[in-house]
Amino acid sequence: MMSLSTKAHRSDARTRRPPFSATLRSEWIKLTSLPSSALALGGILAIGLGGALFLALTLESSGVPSVPSVERTLGDVTVAMVVVGQIIAGIVGVMSVGAEYSSGAIQSTLLASPTRLRALWAKAIVSFAAVTVVSLVTVFGSWAATTPLYAQFGLDVPLSAPGALPALVGAAAYLGLCAVFGVGLGALLRSTTAGAIFVFVATLLGPVLISVLPYSLFSRVLRVALLGNAGDAMTRVGIEGAPFLDVWGGYISPQAGWLFVTAWAAAALIAGAVALKKRDA
Repeated sequence: MMSLSTKAHRSDARTRRPPFSATLRSEWIKLTSLPSSALALGGILAIGLGGALFLALTLESSGVPSVPSVERTLGDVTVAMVVVGQIIAGIVGVMSVGAEYSSGAIQSTLLASPTRLRALWAKAIVSFAAVTVVSLVTVFGSWAATTPLYAQFGLDVPLSAPGALPALVGAAAYLGLCAVFGVGLGALLRSTTAGAIFVFVATLLGPVLISVLPYSLFSRVLRVALLGNAGDAMTRVGIEGAPFLDVWGGYISPQAGWLFVTAWAAAALIAGAVALKKRDA
């Protein structure tokens, strides 16, 4: 005969809330098992490393700068990864939610999680971690691969150079925050296509369109507030003595870039959380 303690133990096992680590592990398995996610993360690595090598190998034919510049060299190291990677990273985040809505798997995800918000936070953390780690490997691999090529012209930049390490880390962190931004959009829009379009506009198309607007305070504010421009500031070497933010001059310090990008990611995630709570799956 089954004892009362045994029955109580089994009852507790059925009703016990799974730990957050279990939700994280579940989202990690989903991310790593999807071919599209693996291709996207591999694309960040291939484009970032390939683009940096291409710019370094064609430096002599395109014109060697007469004056060494830390910002110019680091810009060539990170530009390919950032310009294309920001879109890929955002789409990785969007897909983590949008793909489940399109397939109907979101219902199973929400049923398996004690709360809806726990599932969303887990998706955001896993997407941020995966994209940031791949981006760190990419950006430091690009720096290591191109340093000997730049050294031939006296343009190499050691990691100990002022602002070098923060710029490289900032480039990787920006892509990770773009992934979090995408997770929020995926929960808000429930569509991979719509989310991907929004990511493209916020990161790349928007800054280009704003740059051709008539010169006014309104256009200057938009220029410094956009996600893509703030992310670009995160990847740059700060100018000593420069202001934190100069709206009229269009200058965004790396610190201001971190603040704006984090605000964009947080706003998207909060909007997605509200939508997830209020709407049916």
